[in-house]
Amino acid sequence: MPRSLPDRVELQTWRDFIETTDLLRARIAARLQSDSGLSPGDYAVLLALTEAPGNRMRSSDLAAHISWERSRLSHHLGRMERRGLLARENCSSDNRGAEAVLTPAGKSAFDSATAPHLRAIRELFVDGLTPAQLAAAADLASALQEHLKRP
Repeated sequence: MPRSLPDRVELQTWRDFIETTDLLRARIAARLQSDSGLSPGDYAVLLALTEAPGNRMRSSDLAAHISWERSRLSHHLGRMERRGLLARENCSSDNRGAEAVLTPAGKSAFDSATAPHLRAIRELFVDGLTPAQLAAAADLASALQEHLKRP
């Protein structure tokens, strides 16, 4: 038997959730841009490279890691490369692949952006919730992630 459509309360909860997360993401993105000149995409790429062994990652692995399509990542990496934040090199283990490599300028930009970015997360997200609400938000995120992993 097919499941019913969401009722009015469920639909309002959904809309509140989506609109709030959209607003939160926009506010954090604006703060990141104004504080550091980095976009959320720049920061996601730099974070992944900072955490990767040797500060380098195959482009295909990087795309999967940050959940981007490869074509989107390729264009973004080109823009970041022109700004000196990373370099693209041939993959030493596979001549068909390329690796994104963090440059000193990229490391510096990431390091400079991190403290203001974390302050924005604290001010706009953490400080808006009680400890119990923060724990409930963690439970909610975990439950949704598990649900979405199911086939």
